[in-house]
Amino acid sequence: MIELLKSIFIDPVELHGNLIVLKTSSEYENQEQTNSIFSDKWLKHDIKSQLDSMELFQLRWYLVLYGFNDEKELKEFLQTKKYILDAGCGLGYKAAWMALLSSESIVIGMDFSDAVLSAAEHYKGIDNLFFVKGDISQTNIKDNSIDYISCDQVIHHTENPAKTFEHLSNKLSVSGQIGCYVYAKKAIPRELIDEYFRTFTLKCTKEEIWEMSEQLTKLGKTLSELNAKIDVPDIPLLNIKGGSYDVQRFIYWNFLKCFWNEKIGWNGSVSTNFDWYGPSNASRYSEEEFRSWITINNLATLYFHREEACYSGRFLKQES
Repeated sequence: MIELLKSIFIDPVELHGNLIVLKTSSEYENQEQTNSIFSDKWLKHDIKSQLDSMELFQLRWYLVLYGFNDEKELKEFLQTKKYILDAGCGLGYKAAWMALLSSESIVIGMDFSDAVLSAAEHYKGIDNLFFVKGDISQTNIKDNSIDYISCDQVIHHTENPAKTFEHLSNKLSVSGQIGCYVYAKKAIPRELIDEYFRTFTLKCTKEEIWEMSEQLTKLGKTLSELNAKIDVPDIPLLNIKGGSYDVQRFIYWNFLKCFWNEKIGWNGSVSTNFDWYGPSNASRYSEEEFRSWITINNLATLYFHREEACYSGRFLKQES
């Protein structure tokens, strides 16, 4: 298995247990800031407490995002794949999930943040699972070698997401598949605030962003507990959709991300707000923009999902 693992990399790699060592760096200032932010985020809390608050919620949502009816269907899908890459694996729990579901596959979790080091330690007992600290836009993996790439909730944090998607698509074997998620564009007032904050973030310390994330979580929780609804007219020029809204949801979608979700609790909600406001790289897309990536890279759409927060799908590499 080790030789098979090493064979898919362009340049020679070193293996220390389940940790693959690459010699790569990022040339982009914003990417370095984004990587630093996520290193701080993932390592701020004990890995076990992070998983307790997020894992079940995220794994169930994964099935919805990528068109699997249940875990059994995902398992059957993964067991047909020799090489699986979790591109932007964070704490590694999805990579571990896939490795356990498909024990004959070689699963690689790649992330440019230091979380991957904790993931390698936490999951060192899974024989077919490996981790690498690397840039998913410059993977050092050979073209046409990966059978399934999962790039879940991360590509918009790279310096040039369209180029990253192209890079990952090139790594797919013929008839390989990629599952990818991007942030959706919101109403114009929300977009203006979000876009302004991408630059402002560079002037903030991590501690300041964590403090603000806690404040926004408290605001979201307070608004949710009002349990109040309002009727809103359509305002097309601002991309505000009319209808009956919970007050927190109306402010959240159209003006200010103040996330609160009781199911994942306080720490998970604070972390989600930090995810949004911390990194200087956090692009948003229309459905048409996202779908254009699929066409440009000669992929076929097998499944497409849309909701207020995002677009996601699973796409098949076609023969040239």
